[in-house]
Amino acid sequence: MQNLTQSGQQLVNSLCSKYNLSYDAVVHMLIAVNNGSGSMAQFNCQELGGGGQWMRGGMTMVGDMFNNGLKNTVDNLCNDLSNGLATLEIFVPIPQGTPGSSLWWPEDLGQPFSSGAQNNIRYAVFPNRLAVELNGQVTVYNTLDNNIGGVSQQQGGDTSLTFSSQYGTISVNSLPIISGAGIAQVPQRNFAEPMQNTFTPENNSVSQTSNHAQQINSNMPNTSSVDETIQLIEKLAKLKDAGALSENEYNAKKTELLNRI
Repeated sequence: MQNLTQSGQQLVNSLCSKYNLSYDAVVHMLIAVNNGSGSMAQFNCQELGGGGQWMRGGMTMVGDMFNNGLKNTVDNLCNDLSNGLATLEIFVPIPQGTPGSSLWWPEDLGQPFSSGAQNNIRYAVFPNRLAVELNGQVTVYNTLDNNIGGVSQQQGGDTSLTFSSQYGTISVNSLPIISGAGIAQVPQRNFAEPMQNTFTPENNSVSQTSNHAQQINSNMPNTSSVDETIQLIEKLAKLKDAGALSENEYNAKKTELLNRI
């Protein structure tokens, strides 16, 4: 954590007394509000009901959703912290671009026109650039001709980020990387893609023979094994008998296999 100035220490101590909270709880909320640029916070503090969210002038959400007293405490505490961040020097200044700094992006990007944080990810939007910080590592993307209107993170705790532009919703991973390592792509499977049929001697009906013939052609092993070659020739013969292969096709493939011995 970035070190607190004397003013920051005084603010935390005063809020501990005001709300009857521990030092660690107030510091946790201070960091959360700071990560949200003073206007929002995502936190997980046991003294304040576990996980929750706060938005300045908006809705406050806590783990104990029907505890209105707790909601008021969180809202008032976050507002006090936000005001303190806006009027006082709370943290000891560290060079811009240093992990943990409130100005964590590279200095040459200037000031962002939009920034925010979600879970362990922070992001800042600049003209033609998007900076993303994950676990202290910063990646800068080229946003091309996208006019970014917002950045969001998928539910489930992964690191997948998307943004909205005039072209719709686009994955951050689709942007060219200017610097940094990038965010790991979450493996996805296209379940709409049909699965290939596996050839078996018992599954050689006329309706499937065309696919089987293509698989035999594409999956023939490059081997000199006599036994394997004979087995493949037997399968080709069954395809010929089922009408999937003509006599000429059968002889051509048979000759090709025999030439490998």
